Amino acid sequence: MRVVIAEDSVLLREGLARLLADGGIETVGVAGDGPGLVAAVAEHDPDLVVVDVRMPPTHTDEGLRAALEARAARPCLPILVLSQYVEEQYATELIGGGGVAVGYLLKERIADVTEFLDAVRRVAAGGTVIDSEVIGQLLSGRRRDDPLESLTPREREVLALMAEGRSNTAVAGRLTVTEGAVEKHISSIFCKLGLGPATDDHRRVLAVLAYLGR
Repeated sequence: MRVVIAEDSVLLREGLARLLADGGIETVGVAGDGPGLVAAVAEHDPDLVVVDVRMPPTHTDEGLRAALEARAARPCLPILVLSQYVEEQYATELIGGGGVAVGYLLKERIADVTEFLDAVRRVAAGGTVIDSEVIGQLLSGRRRDDPLESLTPREREVLALMAEGRSNTAVAGRLTVTEGAVEKHISSIFCKLGLGPATDDHRRVLAVLAYLGR
C-alpha cells in the first residue's frame, strides 16, 4: 500500500510515516499544507491519503478541503482524516461527500497502533471508519422525531459498529452473537430505514449516512 501524509507538524508526520512503515505500508509523499497535498496526490497516485483536518494558513478546514479537492480529481480516492477534536460537521461532510473509502479518527487513536493500522487498511480497501466518540456525540444531538428511533437498542448497537466500519464478523465478535443474528439485525435496519433492494455494500453506506444525520 502506498500512502500520502498531509500534516503540518513535522514530528507527527514523521511519526505517522514510521508507524505505517512498521506495518508494511509505504509513505510515498508528504505535505505540510493543502496545495501540497493536492500536488502530492497528483504526482504519486497513492492508495490512501492520511490528512489532518486543520492545516495552514488558517488551521480550520484546509486539510479536509484539499482532500476533497484531490478526490474530485481522482474519484474514490481513499481518505483517512485525523482530528484533534470531535468536529461533527467535518465528519458528516466527509462521509456525505462520497460514502465509501473514508475515515474520520481522533488523533488520540493513533496511540493504539493496531487499531490505527486496521483503520488505514479498511479505508484503503473501500470501507468507512468513523471514530466511536464522534458517533456518540452525533447520537446525543438527535431529534426526538428521528426515524432511527424505530430501531431497537440492539439494532442501534449494530448500526453504530457498522458506522465504525466493522464487518459482520467483527460486529458479531464485539456483541458476542452469531453472524446470522447480525445479518438479521442488518436486514431489519435496512427495512426500517426504507432501504430497498440494492447491493448490501451500497445499503450499508446509506444506512451509515442516515445514522450520521445526512
